[in-house]
Order: sequence, then structure tokens, then C-alpha cells
Amino acid sequence: MNDVELRDDQLQYEDGFTIRSMIGAVFVAFVMMPGTIYLGLIAGAGLGPAAQWVTIILFTEVARRSMTTLKRQEVYILYYMAAALAATGGPFGAMIFNQYYCQSQQAVGFLSAEHVSIADQIPHWIVPSRHSAAIVGRNLFHADWHIPILLTTFLWIMGRISGLTVGYGLFRITADVEKLQFPLAPIAASGATALAETTSKKETWRWNVFSVGAAIGLAFGAVYIGIPGFTGVLFSKPLQVIPIPFVDLTQTTEHVMPAALAGISIDLGAFITGMVLPFPMVAGNFLASVTTGLIANPIMQHFGLLPTWKPGYSLIPTKLAVDFDFWMSVGIGASLCVALIGIFNVIRSFMKKRSDSERSLLEAPPGRGDIPIYWCLVVYIAACTILICLCKLLLKQDDFPWFMIIAYAVFVTPLISYVSARMIGLTGAPVAFPFLREGSIILSGYKGVDIWYAPLPLMDYGLHTVQMFRELTLTRTKFISLVKMELFMLPLALVCGLVFWAFFWHIEAIPSATYPFTAKMWPLTATYTALFQTATAGSGQNFLAQAIKFPLVLGGVGLGFVLLTITSLLKLPNLFFYGMIGGIGHMPNVSIPMFLGALIGRRYFAKKYGKENWSRYTPVLAAGYACGVGLIGMLSVAFAMIAKTISSLPF
Repeated sequence: MNDVELRDDQLQYEDGFTIRSMIGAVFVAFVMMPGTIYLGLIAGAGLGPAAQWVTIILFTEVARRSMTTLKRQEVYILYYMAAALAATGGPFGAMIFNQYYCQSQQAVGFLSAEHVSIADQIPHWIVPSRHSAAIVGRNLFHADWHIPILLTTFLWIMGRISGLTVGYGLFRITADVEKLQFPLAPIAASGATALAETTSKKETWRWNVFSVGAAIGLAFGAVYIGIPGFTGVLFSKPLQVIPIPFVDLTQTTEHVMPAALAGISIDLGAFITGMVLPFPMVAGNFLASVTTGLIANPIMQHFGLLPTWKPGYSLIPTKLAVDFDFWMSVGIGASLCVALIGIFNVIRSFMKKRSDSERSLLEAPPGRGDIPIYWCLVVYIAACTILICLCKLLLKQDDFPWFMIIAYAVFVTPLISYVSARMIGLTGAPVAFPFLREGSIILSGYKGVDIWYAPLPLMDYGLHTVQMFRELTLTRTKFISLVKMELFMLPLALVCGLVFWAFFWHIEAIPSATYPFTAKMWPLTATYTALFQTATAGSGQNFLAQAIKFPLVLGGVGLGFVLLTITSLLKLPNLFFYGMIGGIGHMPNVSIPMFLGALIGRRYFAKKYGKENWSRYTPVLAAGYACGVGLIGMLSVAFAMIAKTISSLPF
């Protein structure tokens, strides 16, 4: 059970948007955002939990020394704001990749059916011409960037509005109607509560458990992140005591288990996450991933069902090969099964007779600051209409893919959004629909490069915001706090994001040796991008059309219902079924430490501390661990930035 919810469900909802949260937003925008942009360019990862927990710890310490207190609502709004601002680096990062891609060898070298370079077909409303002074001079404030910047800004603002509104509607369905638990939501809620307690001098067990988790995170993060981060600056090659992100055993075991996804992640975070998630879900995920990845793949390879795989492949190429031949199609079918089950459950919840104490979808719990549910539908229809009109304006009129775009708005987006929201509510993780956008564009028959950049009404509204609303309820934070913070963050994200991206691009070309991750990975991304785009130009290989095998998709749907039947006959929890669906065809490298953590937590710690107490401890422990690892990450980034600055000085 969720301690925050059980102990505090009688407390009133309070507003978390205050002058202190406003100051926190300014701090994150001007201090954390450049750090996450820089770290993403050199290492391929942002600050992650560091930005959130470092910001919260800083402000709680200032509050303690100022003899004042922070409400848990303020702490959570700081947590949300730090994630929204620092985790992405603003909306303009894609434009920096586009400037590289339009002048890359891949885009210049790949030709369409009319022997015209792909680079010369990229629309001007997404990036200036590769011969423009805006590209040659690396000037993001050049006039040629005005249309791309305005379009990006408009789409980002509209996306934030529609994402929050439609995400709220999905939250009402999954949390209020279906009463799903959202197993990962208590992590942020408990962490915010623990840190808020330190400022009020009412420290309870939460702070003690949080401190233990933070100490574990500091110790493990120092080895896992700190050593590679520091040695990567001092030496030509970083030293990894623990392999990142996993130990690859595929080539070692291929003689015994050909095409097996043999690997294991030595990440303590996965181990702790296994303690937080419901045990049936972790067990089902472990069983499915091990069965499909380590047992089924070698058997299918023996019978010639995985022709794409070749001896000598490492783990990632093996995963791509088996997905192409089999598991991509089966996974799509299994995801459709989850969607059908979810839709059936929602319809059943609407049709069944309710008692006087139960609320319908139209009756929101009092005090949260809910909006009328029909506004979610109004905003969604308005957003889809605007996107369709933009696509009509930007794309070629004689070849406009009406069927695909209408299908996105009417069927695909609501379906994948609901599936994600439901799976997050059940398991903490969404169900992915691999290559859905790419495959549908290729199969639509549209000819041209511009469709790859068009604002298609294909989005997953359930991916992030649904759990965030659950966290708001656990911390007893009024929903209006979120709206106020979004409005306050809007100019900060736009202005700071544009300025910092322009600064990093102007001082050094991206990619370049100064930004090693981009120098290594962006050419690979550009190659795949060019291959996709040549497919719609009439000269590419439609390998996605070959990968999606409809008999296997139908087989995946059937497999899902078979697993559901077996789960029901054996009287196993429903979470075990959803865990199996999430593990079908996936690499078991993460599910193995998660299962070990869940097993040890269930068999040892739950008996030692009591099952109910242990269920309260684990979310706070996980939040403290994320804070400790984040602090090490921040220290590594600071050291790297100082070292780069000193090395560039002329004396």
C-alpha cells in the first residue's frame, strides 16, 4: 500500500506554486539547463534525477538555514519543474541535429528517384538550406531560422497544453474509474514528503530511509558513474569498473545458445526498482524475457526462423535481428491485446451499476481542482484539427495522405495513449509500439521527404503526464499548481533553451571532437534517417514493411489472450499477466537484477521489517538512491566542464 496515500488521504489539497518554486524555476533554467545540454552532447545523457533532487536538496537546506519550512506541495512542484526544464534542455535541440543532417554526407549522398539529393529536399520550414549563412556561420539567430523557430515554438506550446489536458483525462479514466495503483508514483511523492519533513523539524522514518538510499546511491554512483566520468576527462579512454550499460555475453554463448539475448545489467538501480514494483509484475516480466530471449530464440534459430541473425553478432545487433524476423510483429500483436483488454474494462466500468459511494468519470473527487472532463475532448479535437491544417498547409497537396492522418487522430493516438496510460498505471512502464510512425509513413505511399518533418497528429499522451497527476494526488497538491508552473516555465524554457543551444553550437561545431557523443552517434542516426527518407522518395528499401508480418501480429494477439487465460486458470494476479506482456521479446539484462531485487525484498527484508512496513520503505529508499546517484552525476559534469574550460585557455 502507498504510505503517502494511507496516512495523508484526509489532508486538504494545497497550492504548491509559490515564490520559492518560482525562484527554483529560474535557478534550474539558468544553471541546470546548460549542464544537461552539455552532458547530452558529450555523453548522450542529461542530468536525469540529478537536476530534480539536487534542486530540491539545495532549496530545503536553504529553507532550514533560513528558519522557514517547505511544504511537500512546494517540494513536489520543484521536482516536477526541474524534470520539465532540465531533463530536455528545451524544445530547440532537434534543430541542432537538423542543421548537421542537412549538410551530412548521408543526406547529401543519398538520392531520390529523381536523382535529387535528400539534403536539397529537406523543407525550409524545418531547417535552412545547407548553403545558407545561418548554417555556414553557425548562427541560430539568423533570419533563415525564424520560420523553424516559430514553428517549433508553436508546436511545443500546443504540445504542452494538449499533453496536460488529455493526460489529465487519461488519469481520470485509469486512476479514478479503473483505480489503477501506479506503482512508481510513490517514489517521487515519498521523496518530496521526506525532504519536506526535514525543513519542519518533524523528521520521521522517511528521512532516515531516504538517507540510507542516498548513501547507497553515492557509493554505487561513485564507482558506476564517477570513475568513468573523471577518468574520461583525464585520459583518452574512460575506465569502467562496472560495464555500462550491461555485460554482453551474446558472443560467448552463441555456440550453445545461438541468437540468445545473453547479457546482464550490473546496475543497482534496477535491483532497487525490483523491490519497489509489485512482485507478480516483476516475476512475469522476468519469466517472459528469459523464456523468449534465452530459450525461444535459440530454438527458433535452430529451425531457421531467424534468418537475419548471423554468428558473431553482439547483443544489440542480435536484438535488432530477432525483432526484425519475429518479435517486433509479435510484440505489436501483444500490445493490441492489452489495448483490447483495457478498452473492454473501461466499457465494463461504465456499464456496471454503481453504488451511491462510487464516483463516475463525470464526478471528480473534491478539493483537487479538477476541470470538467469534456474539456479534455475539446482540447484534443482542437489540437488534432490544428495539426491536420498545418500538415495540409506544409505538405504537397496532390499527394496528401488523408487516410493516414485521419487514422492517427481518430484511432491510433487515442489507442496508444490509453495503452501507455494503462500500462503505467499497472506496471510503471508503458508498452512501446516500435516503428509505428516510420512504418505507417512508408506504407502510406506518400512520396517526398517533407512528411518526415510534418506535425502529424501521432502522439502518446499517456507516457508521462498520467503518472504525474497521480503524484499530485499522493502529495495532496492542487492541480492548478501545475498550470501556474507551466505558464511560468514557458518563457524560461524558450528563451534559455534557445540561448544555450545557440551558444554551444556557436563556440564549436556539433558534432565535433569537443562533443564526443555526437561525433560518434549522430552519423549513425543520420544514416538511418536517410534510409527512411529515401524509402518515401522511391529509391529506399522498405525494410519495415518486410519486418511487420501480419500473421505474426495476429499470433501476438492470440498469444496475449492465451496468457490471460492461463493466468486466470492458475488464479495468478493480473499483474503477472501484464508483466509477461511487457517482457515478451525483450532483453533480460534488466529483468534479471529486477527479479533478484524483488525476490530478496520479498523473502528477506519483508520478513525482517514486516510486509506493510517494507512496502512503505521501498519508494523512499528508491528516491534516496536516485538522489545519491544524481549528486555523483552532477559532480562529474561540473568537473568535466571545468576541465574543458581550462584546457581551452590560451595560457
